[in-house]
Amino acid sequence: MPEIVFEGVTVDYGAGAILRNINATLTEHRIGIIGANGSGKSTLARTINGLATPSEGRVLVDGHDVQQQGKRVRELVGFIFSDADNQIIMPNVRDDVAFSLRKRKELSKKERAARAEEALASMGLGGHEEKSPHVLSGGQKQLLALTSVLIGQPRIVVADEPTTLLDLRNRRRIQQRFAALEQQLIVVTHDLDLLRDFDRVLCIDGGRIVDDGEPAPVIEAYISRIEAER
Repeated sequence: MPEIVFEGVTVDYGAGAILRNINATLTEHRIGIIGANGSGKSTLARTINGLATPSEGRVLVDGHDVQQQGKRVRELVGFIFSDADNQIIMPNVRDDVAFSLRKRKELSKKERAARAEEALASMGLGGHEEKSPHVLSGGQKQLLALTSVLIGQPRIVVADEPTTLLDLRNRRRIQQRFAALEQQLIVVTHDLDLLRDFDRVLCIDGGRIVDDGEPAPVIEAYISRIEAER
């Protein structure tokens, strides 16, 4: 698995630190990040491919400094946004997925389209190929964003709240797809059930890692903390 290293990472945009002196090394296959709204969990994920910039410290992805070698890191990391509209760029659903194969020069345009259609069908989006992505439901857009990232086969997949708008059937579809992934997977989520068979879970609170380990005890401690604060 790739290695992601956070070395003294602080993110402070002037209104108070969002992340505070994060030190961690991620080498496991599937890693979850949990925490309350505003805890800093999404910001932590965004530092992995340079969407958030540390004011102190650095992030290394397989030995590449995210700030110094951003282009190389973005080739390694596929990022799925919590708001899928942020990554929809093409006029129809098929082309949006096929765009992720644009660097595969050995594939013809027809072959890229065929692979895109096959990937869409596997995500339950068959029949929507010619539609504008913007007429899809919120859940369908999330599935489209996930399909577009996975078809590019990045070494690392980072997903920010990938199941938020999905119904139970499509949550299970995503859970099965994540379970089958060979790539390293990092998921930021409030969907605790999604993480129960992951290899490691980090809990963020107040910009710091407060729990880190196997899913069951970290999730249990998080639930207890929430209940104590009510």
